[in-house]
Amino acid sequence: MAHEDCLFCKIVKGEVPAEIVREGERTLAFRDINPQAPTHVLIVPRDHHPDAAAAAAAGAGLLDEIVRDAHEVAVAEGVADTGYRLVFNTGSGAGQTVFHLHGHLLGGRGLNWPPG
Repeated sequence: MAHEDCLFCKIVKGEVPAEIVREGERTLAFRDINPQAPTHVLIVPRDHHPDAAAAAAAGAGLLDEIVRDAHEVAVAEGVADTGYRLVFNTGSGAGQTVFHLHGHLLGGRGLNWPPG
């Protein structure tokens, strides 16, 4: 299910260009247009879920698949051995600006704690 006005749904359908780095059966991974690290890839489900909580409530194992795909991207990008961060923002107060579930894979530089 896609939403007409959702940017990530349009990317999944090929209506908006993106630099795709991995295609899974239920997921798509592409480079962030405003990278916050040398490696910054978004992993999104092909079906529309507004956020991580909604996808978890659906109970279809989608979050597991996104995390597995994120790790495969990290390996391909050469950041798996040095470490990477996977972030899911849920809600505008947490910084979510596109309300289609997406995991941010960040790596290739030191990532301080706490984030923010």
